[in-house]
Amino acid sequence: MKAFIVKLFATGLYTGLSPAVPGTVGTLPAWVLVWFLFGYSTTVAVIATVILFLVSVWLSTEAESVYGHDSKKIVIDEWAGMAIAVLFVKHTLTAYLIAFVAFRLFDVVKLPPAAQSEKLPAGWGVTMDDVVAGVQANILTQIILFALDRF
Repeated sequence: MKAFIVKLFATGLYTGLSPAVPGTVGTLPAWVLVWFLFGYSTTVAVIATVILFLVSVWLSTEAESVYGHDSKKIVIDEWAGMAIAVLFVKHTLTAYLIAFVAFRLFDVVKLPPAAQSEKLPAGWGVTMDDVVAGVQANILTQIILFALDRF
């Protein structure tokens, strides 16, 4: 049962098994989840983000024994990063789409300190580069939304 749960959630409900762009495909269910979950309250958003982060570290650690070190099939880390990318962002479709694109961009490019954080052991390294990408995406999203509101 544990192996089934690890595979199911570490692969983002099996979206990480996509043969093409598994990180992006694996982020889509997270985007939908946060869209519906984060619209209720900031408190719910913060609690859900913390839970996703902790679950990501644990599941990523467990899934590495199945799929290998930082396998592209493991996408629960994208879920944590996506949650961070939209945390405290206004709940609009435009804002969430900007955050999604920004997150995927930063996750692929891996600007410092994202690349360095991948060197952390086990699930910490798998998750932390996405946390950094999520923070970077959040900042860029906030800047873009601020600029859009001004013009």
